[in-house]
Amino acid sequence: MALSKLSRSIRGSRAIVTGAASGIGRATACLFADEGATLALLDRNADALAALKAEIAATGAEAHVFAVDLAERDRVTETVEAAIGALGGLDILVNNAGLAIPAAVDSDDYPASWDTSLAVMVEAQAWAARAALPALRQASHPRIVNLASTEGLGATRFNSAYVVAKHAAVGLTRALAVDLGKEGITVNAVCPGPVRTSITEAIPEADKQTFAQRRTALRRYAEPEEIAHAILHLALPASSFITGATLVADGGVTIRNA
Repeated sequence: MALSKLSRSIRGSRAIVTGAASGIGRATACLFADEGATLALLDRNADALAALKAEIAATGAEAHVFAVDLAERDRVTETVEAAIGALGGLDILVNNAGLAIPAAVDSDDYPASWDTSLAVMVEAQAWAARAALPALRQASHPRIVNLASTEGLGATRFNSAYVVAKHAAVGLTRALAVDLGKEGITVNAVCPGPVRTSITEAIPEADKQTFAQRRTALRRYAEPEEIAHAILHLALPASSFITGATLVADGGVTIRNA
């Protein structure tokens, strides 16, 4: 007979994952499928979504896919509502979608970088949460997990649009946690450090190794699945007294002075 009372299983849960076609989102979708969740996966890459759906179906899990550009506010709302309809409800919303468009503040590329960064990594998180609320209010363990970054805790040069978006994601997480806490809806953020995703794939391997050795306590980049497990932890029914938190999964970047 078990001595504990709180469940560490999401089997049977219904989850939406945005930015699900690659990187951390894809790893999260695969992990949730392995854990027995039914999924609705959102991304702008329709071909990658279809391939992921087939891969998940081959394991016996179920995934619905929705190709959508999350920079379009109206499309966020209607797609989340459609995803909830396909799932028959919602227990977990993972706002993972992200992108990096480095640009100096005085460059010609800056306005587009600013607009797209905030649309995808702040506004889409807010509008997805808003669209998900009616269903989350009916769930037994409602969870929202937003992806932020260590860039939401500090800053890197020539990356201010991304930095601002990730700071805003942390602020949104805290604000929604306060607003929704009385309803038992937890809202938390994961702040990854260096991860091997499409955002970092253009960085030469030698530069990755140099950065990891100089800046991380673990002396390496993370694999996407390692961040997915942090997301899973915050989505568990047992994580019922964690809200407004920023779970830093950065290999020790933010603690290392030398």
